[in-house]
Amino acid sequence: MCMSAQDSAASIEVEPGRVASWMVESPPAQVIDVREPYERAAGYIEGSRHIELVNLSAQAGSIERERPVIVYCRVGARSAMAVKALRGAGFEAYSMAGGLLRWDREGRPLSPPGGEVARH
Repeated sequence: MCMSAQDSAASIEVEPGRVASWMVESPPAQVIDVREPYERAAGYIEGSRHIELVNLSAQAGSIERERPVIVYCRVGARSAMAVKALRGAGFEAYSMAGGLLRWDREGRPLSPPGGEVARH
């Protein structure tokens, strides 16, 4: 993986393009969607895992510690909170800059076909 301790120290945010490239590396980064179920149903990043923010601490034991974790939400506020908690628990964790709105604005695909970013 292209991540380093220097990346970790520099920022908790990573650009959507880096997220896309880390998802196809071997082994891929773990990508976690911390949004609400209705937001997930509207559209999500293929290959991501859904763990609502309110359930993250309870499910932290199911996240692999050996692989980096990238968290996303709609715009980045909830994912930043999640990353701080995950880092506090010893995970190498990052927040996707701009959230799913930016991912979509940059023309990256959403699932299911025809998926969209849910409005609040």
